Amino acid sequence: MTTTYSLGWDIGGAHLKAAVINPDGIIIDIFQQPCPLWKGLATLHAAANAVLQALPDAHYRHAITMTGELVDLFDGRDEGVRQIIATMERLLLDAGMLVFAGKHGLLPHHQITAAHYPDIASANWLASAGFAAQTVGEGMFIDIGSTTTDVLVLKAGNVQVQGYTDYQRLISKELVYTGIVRTAVMAVAQTATDEGHEIGLMAEYFATMADVYRVTGELNEAHDQTDTADGAEKTPQASARRLARMIGCDFYPGQLPRWQRFAHNLRGQQVQKIRLACEQLSANSGLSANAPIIGAGIGRFLAQQLAGQWARPYLDFSRLCQSSATTPNAADCAPAVAVGYLNHHLK
Repeated sequence: MTTTYSLGWDIGGAHLKAAVINPDGIIIDIFQQPCPLWKGLATLHAAANAVLQALPDAHYRHAITMTGELVDLFDGRDEGVRQIIATMERLLLDAGMLVFAGKHGLLPHHQITAAHYPDIASANWLASAGFAAQTVGEGMFIDIGSTTTDVLVLKAGNVQVQGYTDYQRLISKELVYTGIVRTAVMAVAQTATDEGHEIGLMAEYFATMADVYRVTGELNEAHDQTDTADGAEKTPQASARRLARMIGCDFYPGQLPRWQRFAHNLRGQQVQKIRLACEQLSANSGLSANAPIIGAGIGRFLAQQLAGQWARPYLDFSRLCQSSATTPNAADCAPAVAVGYLNHHLK
């Protein structure tokens, strides 16, 4: 009998992530590849082929979820969903591919019609939050990634969803469009504190939050896969130089502590945005006092900080599954892991 592995794919606009789950339900490999999809479908081809070429020879059943349909390569989101599915069909050679369609779950790719596209578009958050809800039962799920943050209330083994589309979720605060790598600094704050002064920030794409977290020392190099704002190097000193530009200053090596303080101020403002969304969602949620914060995404260290501030237990998403893979961590690629497990449980 042929052994079948489950392979979950999360196709984003900037990264492609994949998780391989063996027949015993153990994650044996996890991949994250740069995939700047706005540059063309060739980037998806390259990223997916890099994963496929690294896989051992075996039989795989594939499940995909996505957010990449949002990029401006496509005329609209429906067109993006259609083209991403068609591209993956060609790459996987029709190898039993399933597509995550939100509340409809996994559907065989050949059964997908245009009517399913709105449910497929940017539904990866529901896969990971749903997996957490079924495993933990109750809590607040916070997935902080390179670009966005998802905040979901989990009760009685279900996700308490207020909105399904990005538009609805931006209103409900279940989607906060802020992340720890790609987000422009000017999208996080209009002012900051420097040398005892409150100062306005320049509305220029001079720096990203990756610069902030390089300077604070919290950005894992393995997660740093996006070009810098100026195309220059990814060092704390180069990041401090970009941050200095945000307030019209030059950087001098002896002043690194100044820009570390500046970075921590910007970090605090980003955490506050996420905290406000969490507080709004938890206000009438009825969550018990000991319900945990479940942290996912490469920025989950901020979720752990919030758990400490609220005196709630912290539970890392990686604790919800068995994994022999170490880098990336299962929590770094939660949606890929979640659709991989959904796929695995179908056997």
